[in-house]
Amino acid sequence: MTYYEYAKQNFIDNKVMAFRGKKGLIELYSSVKDEDIETLTPIFLTDKDGMRIYRRTATFILVVATQMLFDKELIVNHHISGGYFCEFKDTKVVSKEDINLIKEKMQQLVDAKLPIIKEVILTDDAIASFEEQRLLGKSELFHYRRASTVNTYVLKGIRDYFYGYMLPNTELVNVFDLMPVEGGFILQFPDTVDPSKVTNWANQPKLAAVFKESKEWARILGVDVAAALNRCIVEGTIADLIRTQEALHEKKIAAIADAIICCGTKKVVLISGPSSSGKTTFSKRLCVQLKVNGLKPKLISMDDYFVDRELTPRDEFGEIDFESVDAIDIELFNNTLSELVDGKIVEIPSYNFKTGSREYKGNFLQLDEGDILVIEGIHGLNPKIGSSISMDQKYKIYVSALTQLNIDYHNRISTTDSRLLRRMIRDNTYRGITPEETLSRWASVRRGEEKNIFPYQEEADMMFNTVLIYELAVLKQKAEALLFGIDRSSIYYEEAKRLLKFLEYFLGTDTTQIPYNSILREFIGGLRV
Repeated sequence: MTYYEYAKQNFIDNKVMAFRGKKGLIELYSSVKDEDIETLTPIFLTDKDGMRIYRRTATFILVVATQMLFDKELIVNHHISGGYFCEFKDTKVVSKEDINLIKEKMQQLVDAKLPIIKEVILTDDAIASFEEQRLLGKSELFHYRRASTVNTYVLKGIRDYFYGYMLPNTELVNVFDLMPVEGGFILQFPDTVDPSKVTNWANQPKLAAVFKESKEWARILGVDVAAALNRCIVEGTIADLIRTQEALHEKKIAAIADAIICCGTKKVVLISGPSSSGKTTFSKRLCVQLKVNGLKPKLISMDDYFVDRELTPRDEFGEIDFESVDAIDIELFNNTLSELVDGKIVEIPSYNFKTGSREYKGNFLQLDEGDILVIEGIHGLNPKIGSSISMDQKYKIYVSALTQLNIDYHNRISTTDSRLLRRMIRDNTYRGITPEETLSRWASVRRGEEKNIFPYQEEADMMFNTVLIYELAVLKQKAEALLFGIDRSSIYYEEAKRLLKFLEYFLGTDTTQIPYNSILREFIGGLRV
């Protein structure tokens, strides 16, 4: 008996995506071992691992449906508003009629309750199979694979590879939708709170535009999948790719500085973004470009306005919630802002993270003619922050790490994973924090972002993507050593193993070609701005 059959017998709603046993996550394909039954924990759709498995399987059903209908290559792109943006290669418009055909075909596959067959085949055979299907990005990816075999999945005679566990039958993917958007469509998934319906769509045109621009640049550079990045390393062109990507960053930052000048009335620049998005380095580099434009930027950090540690709010799990806007002394911050804009002299505090309290060290600030205040902090776009000054005096920037690279056209890269790797390396390099400590805090950080940061991102006047197309090849070198250090007995070993598997898709490169003012230096060390 398989775990899939066991789940059908013992869980009426049939929404078990996997099980967790003594040795970690168990795919539903596996055969049940009697000695493991008592220790099994079901993984449901509401669990993050369960949702990952569901999304992968839904993506496979989508891939199969499109291959049955069209002679076009599907590209599964970034996550936005609870779904995946999908498009066809070399096709700028996907008609509503075609989208409806795809949806109908997917529903037919689900209603037919078809088995998804897992086959372990030789890597060379996988390469040949994907070349035959003209999935060249996928076949090239496996040229860099060390393992001699690979797990593949087959549905209706169509073979594919996915990064992670899958579901064994199409009947388990019965909640989905396809929604037309500019350039393609959104594959929508079940809501994490109420899995009986798809996530409500929230239009995010500014975020979508940044993703689109970043993806387009990746295609222009010829590096839109992992295999292409690996090829740059093998062929010795990685240094040129690094220089080009860094130059693009500098050009974009300069353009933002120009936009601020053109607004004329701006006295305060508020820079917001989630953890490990590179806000600090971006802020410093923006200040340089503002100086080029004749302004005198004054940079302060919102972190210096944290309330004393004992006053810091706690989340629903009783953990200290540094991501809450109420962790900031909003009244003090807003008073400081209005007084500075009025030309008054104000003493700026410094937060002591060791003692958990603000300190005053004689750091006085006054805005003179030509001065502009640049403020960096995760809550910069929250309407509670800066409410003491008028909108025409503020310029708001949202900074995030939006990964433009795919593993291949059917396996996207999570922007969350990229930020987690950044944070893990930075925590260890600068703060002496272990990878396990970083992983233990990450769930709380993510909850805080979903509640306090992401809802306000469309309030930005400008968005900036800090991801560098080559960065995973650099992060790999440092992250692998940290992740391998997590012991098998750790509760975070399973997550470490998942991240290590992800990093296997990339070849590593060194840091010698990376400029010292690169945003990536904020995480790997050697930053000088």
